[in-house]
Amino acid sequence: MNIGIVPARLNSTRLPKKILMDLCDKPMIAHVMEKAMQSKKLDKVILAVDSKETIEKLSGYDYEIVMTSEDHNSGTDRVEEVANKFPEAKIVINIQGDEPLLDSKMIDDLICLMEEPDVEMATILSKKLTVSDLLNPNVVKAIMDEDHNAVEFKRNVFDLEIGGVYRHIGMYGFKRNTLSKFTSLEISKRESERKLEQMRALDNDIQIRAMITSYETLSIDTQEDFKKVENILKNIKSDNLGNK
Repeated sequence: MNIGIVPARLNSTRLPKKILMDLCDKPMIAHVMEKAMQSKKLDKVILAVDSKETIEKLSGYDYEIVMTSEDHNSGTDRVEEVANKFPEAKIVINIQGDEPLLDSKMIDDLICLMEEPDVEMATILSKKLTVSDLLNPNVVKAIMDEDHNAVEFKRNVFDLEIGGVYRHIGMYGFKRNTLSKFTSLEISKRESERKLEQMRALDNDIQIRAMITSYETLSIDTQEDFKKVENILKNIKSDNLGNK
């Protein structure tokens, strides 16, 4: 069984309540859920929330929603709480709740990678990295080795590193036992310093296989990001109407 879990914390640090912001006539998190539910390889998609306000706001949508603790340090810790309710799950996909431009095929491709016997944890790296991305600390950059394993994640890169970095798309695949191991570990020093939970895996010798893609996506961390995504979705809607 493959399950996708979307951790959705209400009061995010940089843009509080962004998951409920009205984006083209529906809450932002609704766009994420709709895209995730289009996956052909997920048997179940669950929204993991930490507030009654979120549940009330989404009462008109037919989603499987699970209330979780408010005390988790990371989205993956929230994912683990929900995954514990489904012992039959073999592969767990952690789907970021702030990427409404998500393409469901990315999920399916990541699951295909996770089905390889030697892959315990995996994530997605994109070749679409602009100059402004390189300068933006909200855009996480990744470096991988010759075996397609991610070996470094940074918010800021030096000039000499620019040629070898990718844009990190914050979606993770876990084999069930690896997810349990990850969340049982203490927060590592580099995880704390960089505010990047994936450093916990690297700092504890958990290998992260990288899937390289050309998909474009944009996480919403600021009001400016929100406006960009809103304009993209409006253009897509306009194009679709024009083609009818």
